[in-house]
Amino acid sequence: MRLRKWEKLPPEMQTEEVRKYYDILKKKRISLFFKRVFDIFASLILLILLSPIFLILSIAIKIDSKGPVFYRQERVTQYNRKFRIFKFRSMVKDADKGSQVTVENDMRVTRVGKLIRKCRLDEISQLIDVLRGKMTFVGTRPEVPKYTEQYTSEMLATLLLPAGITSLASIYYKDEAELLDAAEDTDRVYVEKVLPAKMYYNLKAIEKFSFWGDLKIMFMTFFAVLGKEYKEEKKEQTGCIDKSEGYDDTKN
Repeated sequence: MRLRKWEKLPPEMQTEEVRKYYDILKKKRISLFFKRVFDIFASLILLILLSPIFLILSIAIKIDSKGPVFYRQERVTQYNRKFRIFKFRSMVKDADKGSQVTVENDMRVTRVGKLIRKCRLDEISQLIDVLRGKMTFVGTRPEVPKYTEQYTSEMLATLLLPAGITSLASIYYKDEAELLDAAEDTDRVYVEKVLPAKMYYNLKAIEKFSFWGDLKIMFMTFFAVLGKEYKEEKKEQTGCIDKSEGYDDTKN
């Protein structure tokens, strides 16, 4: 995995706020190389090993509700490029015509969808995107353009790397849908409160980026899926999020 030259970045990313993170990653060329090598071999092996589960999920989804097996929504990845993500469909057909944020007890989620969401099995099809180079195992979760268009200059730094299947933000806020459930305007609360809270950790992850750090987050994700709870780190005040902001605010 190579970083583009600074002058080759999209114009909206050539800012002082992004430069800070770019210079950090530029010094991590060896870790970036092993990150991509690991992505290729690990995703290929897992796709082969999990192929029986892919088949079972495909059959269950088709039997449970009308629509395609995969949900191919447009998302944003490295260098602000758009791509169509692979996710096992867990909601009714055309569910994304409404809000693009899912809350707890969302009526659009199918019966099979509830099960695969709980076990995060809807995410395993993203191994296809990792193999294609559109995503990586550890990185900022891919957002829809609707939300990336509202990124601050500093948040755009997360687009220096491919979007990821998991991250520290995903681990700390794995119950995001439940936490948004009490909000009257989920889109507004997500943009104003939830997104900045998650971006705090995404930006910190770039500052501390290393190949071994990625492996640690992958193990943490595995245990989080099994039920282990991880405490949030103490936030420092940054340009992305204020100390006082966080998920509790969505309940007010």
